[in-house]
Amino acid sequence: MAYEIDEQKKVGLGLIGFGIFFSILGIILFFDRGLLALGNIFWLAGVALLLGWRSTLQLFTSRSNYKGSVSFLLGLFFIFVRWPIVGIILEIYGCIVLFGGFWPSVKACLFQIPVLGWILQYPVLLLDRMRS
Repeated sequence: MAYEIDEQKKVGLGLIGFGIFFSILGIILFFDRGLLALGNIFWLAGVALLLGWRSTLQLFTSRSNYKGSVSFLLGLFFIFVRWPIVGIILEIYGCIVLFGGFWPSVKACLFQIPVLGWILQYPVLLLDRMRS
């Protein structure tokens, strides 16, 4: 099963990767506010390019996702006002609520990656064999 990815989606995936990298680096460097803010900006721009501007706006403004959107934006605000630990906790909760519906698709995509997919499926396969 092969998917065609256009240039805009490639740039979006790259920005999401940079956003995650800078966020992890900001956490490792004792919650450096600048790196966390840069990671958030890259991540938001990457999501907007990957999903499209209209879909991103609908994702953040749909009635069922208000709790996640408010939590994520409040976390971003706390990072900018120098409370990075509270901000990161709120952002993680917001991402889980916002993107909770995507986890089955992400899991199926990760299982298709040659080495990583086998590593992720191994505990599931082991549990299936133990049941039999």
